Amino acid sequence: MRVIEVEEFGGPEVLGVREAPDLVAGPGEVVIALAAADTMFVETRIRAGSAREFFDTTPPYVPGGGGAGEVISAGPDVDPAWIGRRVVASVVNGGYAEQVAAPLENVLPLPDGLGFNEAAALLHDGVTTLCVFEGTEVKAGDTVLVVGATGGMGVLLVQLARAQGARVVAAARGGRKLELARELGADVVLDYSRPGWTDEILGKVDVVFDGVGDEIGLAAFAATRDGGTFSAHGSTLGGFTAVDTQEADRRGITLRGIRDVQISRTERMRLLGSALEKAAEGVFKPVIGQTFPLGRAADAHTAIEERTVLAKTLLLP
Repeated sequence: MRVIEVEEFGGPEVLGVREAPDLVAGPGEVVIALAAADTMFVETRIRAGSAREFFDTTPPYVPGGGGAGEVISAGPDVDPAWIGRRVVASVVNGGYAEQVAAPLENVLPLPDGLGFNEAAALLHDGVTTLCVFEGTEVKAGDTVLVVGATGGMGVLLVQLARAQGARVVAAARGGRKLELARELGADVVLDYSRPGWTDEILGKVDVVFDGVGDEIGLAAFAATRDGGTFSAHGSTLGGFTAVDTQEADRRGITLRGIRDVQISRTERMRLLGSALEKAAEGVFKPVIGQTFPLGRAADAHTAIEERTVLAKTLLLP
């Protein structure tokens, strides 16, 4: 089988294709032929070597946290009825490959009618979306600001807030992304690359979901009303939003951050199951803006880093 390997930290060019032996399922495991592999922005940071304070991954390694496909073999103690099932699976590394081996506790069957691409798109973004959303207690009638509203996770946050009956303000950069935000049903669309982009919502937002960070996140924090909630879960500009905690206390603003999404495997799989159910029900409709063949993983990382991608990016082994 083919895998993508990072031989050393560096730019996208360090993502090389190599041949590896087909996988053999061990006890409690299944081997899955992947049809779609998830990609995440954080994987570009790990590959570049700029996230070593948070991740202990060292080259050589095969990146990727999993994907969706069909079970092709099962371990000696696993019910052979799993073979042939359409599933989604989470792994620590190894997802940029034609096959992955995963313990059954990290594998979920797909609901009828849900495609491989959609399931792979929900593997991490669906889980994180539900995790941060459940922690903010959004209510019908609330004004919710989603910063980075057209990323893989931002799209789902907009959909979930709308389903909850909230008034959604979507912030993104550039005409193509703003148009997608309108198509998603956002009530207000703002271009955060423009000066004063928060002027019309200053102090009026009940809940902020900040998926961008840095100075954009600080502007979003200023838009939060006294007594509101500010959830900072993204750092696509390079760093998480450095909120003044004393000001937050003074204004009665509840702060949530990346530590609030550090959850157990059991909780992660519960949330993944819920995300798949919401997709089957039509609440979640992942937007897959672009796909790349497995062998073009370097092109996928380049596009992600250059922010030319729209919503979710997948690799198709």
